[in-house]
Amino acid sequence: MNQGKRVGIIGAGNVGATVAYSLAMLGSCHEIILRDNKLDVAKGKALDMSQAASAVRSHTVVRVAETMEDLLDCDVVVITAGSPRLPGMSRDDLLMINANITKDVIKGVAKYSPNAIVVMVSNPLDAMTYVALKESGFDRSRVLGMAGILDSSRMAAFIQEKLGYGGGQIRASVMGGHGDDMVPLPRYSTVAGVPLTDLLSEKEIAEIVERTKHGGAEIVAHLKTGSAYYAPAKSTAIMVEAILKDTKQIHPCAVYLDGEYGYEDVVSGVPVMIGANGAEKIIEVTLNDAEKAMFKNSCNSVQQLINTLNKNKFFEDK
Repeated sequence: MNQGKRVGIIGAGNVGATVAYSLAMLGSCHEIILRDNKLDVAKGKALDMSQAASAVRSHTVVRVAETMEDLLDCDVVVITAGSPRLPGMSRDDLLMINANITKDVIKGVAKYSPNAIVVMVSNPLDAMTYVALKESGFDRSRVLGMAGILDSSRMAAFIQEKLGYGGGQIRASVMGGHGDDMVPLPRYSTVAGVPLTDLLSEKEIAEIVERTKHGGAEIVAHLKTGSAYYAPAKSTAIMVEAILKDTKQIHPCAVYLDGEYGYEDVVSGVPVMIGANGAEKIIEVTLNDAEKAMFKNSCNSVQQLINTLNKNKFFEDK
C-alpha cells in the first residue's frame, strides 16, 4: 500500500532521528529523507538506520537531503528543527528563535513538496503550527501539530503507575495547548472502558493531571542536558502512519480552529480524524463548564504567542 511513499524529516536530532528509526522499523514508507544542518551527523544516522532496516527486512531506505531541493515530492514532512528547550527556559523564550527557523524551513517545504502533509513538532508547538500554516499557504487540514498523542500517552503512563494495573487498556484524553495550559480530560479517560472516575479518587486524578501538565519538564530535570524524545518521536510516528495508511483514526492533534469550539484564528489540540489528506475532520466533544474554562485559558495562551509574533511584525513580509 505504501510503495513509493516518501517522508521528509527536517531536524535529525534526537526526536527527528527517532521518528525516522521508528518508521524505518515499521516499513511504513519507501523512503525517509533526513535534513539537518549537521550534514555528516545526518549521513551517519541515515546509514545506521538503513542497515537497521535491512536487519528487520524492511524495504525502507533512509537517505540525506544535502539541500532543501532534495526534499522533493514528499507525502509527509515532519519538522522537528529548532532550538531545544533547556532547563529553566520557558516555551515562550523559544518563540522568536523557532518561529524564524520554522518560517525558513516551511518555505522550502512549500516549494519542493507542495502536496505534503506537514507534521510540526518544534516548540512552542501550537504557535509553530500556526506559523507553518500561515507561511506555507497550505489548507489547514494539511498542517498538524504533534502534542495531544504525547500528552495522552504521558497521562496514560501515570494512570498505570497510580493504578498498578490496566497496561495497554488505558485510553487517556487530553485537549488544548501543549504545555502548562493543556486540558487533561479525566471524564473521557478510561481503563478497558471503565471510567477513570470509577477507579481513582478525585485527589488521585488531580495528582495525575498535574503531573501530566509538567511531564516534559520532569524529564528535562532528570536529563539535565536535553528533553524527552522517545515518546515524542513515537507519537509523531503514529500520526505519520495514520496519514500514510489513511486509517481515519481519531487522535488529538494541534490544528487551526475556524469556529470549532467557538474559536477562530488560533491553533489548539482537539480530536481529529487523520487520513491521507491530513486532519480530515475535527471532532467536537462536549465540554462541561470547568473544561470549557480550561480550554479557553489554553487558547488564550496560544493567542498571546500569536499576538507577540504580530507585534514583532513577523508575518508582514508576506
